[in-house]
Amino acid sequence: MGVFTYDYESTSPVAPVRLFKAFTIEAAKVWPTAAPNTVKSVEVEANPSSGSIVKINFFEGLPFQYMKHQIGGHDENNFSYSYSLIEGGPLGDKLEKISYENKFEAAASGGSICKSSMKFYTVGDNVITEDEIKALIKGSEGVYKPVEAYLLANPEACN
Repeated sequence: MGVFTYDYESTSPVAPVRLFKAFTIEAAKVWPTAAPNTVKSVEVEANPSSGSIVKINFFEGLPFQYMKHQIGGHDENNFSYSYSLIEGGPLGDKLEKISYENKFEAAASGGSICKSSMKFYTVGDNVITEDEIKALIKGSEGVYKPVEAYLLANPEACN
């Protein structure tokens, strides 16, 4: 097994607290509403806390039907959270899991800077290329961008 780390940063016009809530505490409610053509449902085992499993179900016709995340933890004061993609989605037979550490910081011009550190755990001697990682990031925008647009269109959401 190999471990490949990749750091990624993006900006958003949405405040850090709202993005944090939309991607953690309120994800089960927000994602299917914000991305109705992509996310069918989000099932949370108990409260979304450390060790809990979250299953995201996608509509038929998309590249995969579901993903399971295991929550590592979240820090509401620093707008940071961690989780691992442990089943389904883009893992296939090349990746054992992908671990994420994400943080939303206030941008000087307003909005947020979204910082992500990803660790890709490969199966056997498999490797993952930077192009493959960039394709996975682009695929995740199928949820991220609609959630961002939803928050901009609904200023009362996730406050």
